[in-house]
Amino acid sequence: MDKVLKECSEKLRRLVSDVQGAPYPGSLENELYMIWYEHIQKNAIECFEFLDENIPKEPETDINNTLESL
Repeated sequence: MDKVLKECSEKLRRLVSDVQGAPYPGSLENELYMIWYEHIQKNAIECFEFLDENIPKEPETDINNTLESL
């Protein structure tokens, strides 16, 4: 699990770094913004696919229990 956790944290750091470095769009025709947007879309998809494949899915979570008790 350590290898999976390390890879996950690297992917999340890269995604957060990309989000923090977002250029101001000004307009949707801004070429720099479009390049950044395509790049971050690829990183986000890669990150979410990795999480989907490697993080166990448990039907009962603390969040579900908290919501149900409200």
